Amino acid sequence: MAKATMLCGMLLTLLGVICYVFATQLGATDRSVTALIPTFLGVPLILLGYFSLIKPTLRMHLMHVAVTLGLLGFLASAGRFISVMVRKPNIGVGTVANLIMAIICGVFVAACVRSFVAARRARTADVDPTLRP
Repeated sequence: MAKATMLCGMLLTLLGVICYVFATQLGATDRSVTALIPTFLGVPLILLGYFSLIKPTLRMHLMHVAVTLGLLGFLASAGRFISVMVRKPNIGVGTVANLIMAIICGVFVAACVRSFVAARRARTADVDPTLRP
């Protein structure tokens, strides 16, 4: 999961940088620091994935922090996308960036949950066969 966390962080960082650098070419009137919000989430995810590879004893804790950040990123971007589409439906750079961020974070959270469940089942199967449901 550490490499997937780093990949997700790289995708979010790339999304933020692209939206910030090319905002004026993509239709926005001016650049704003808010275009870098995916980057502000992506860099910590990259670091968490990297540190979990370096310190395997902390992997479980670091991955739980990473999935929490991913969930917060999903809720924030999906909520913003929905509120913009309900209030004033238009497809602009920010709206598309929110949708892409929500998709990246949502897929990441789903993959993390699936990995956590598989790890839990494997850990329970190795401990004692009588404890299995």
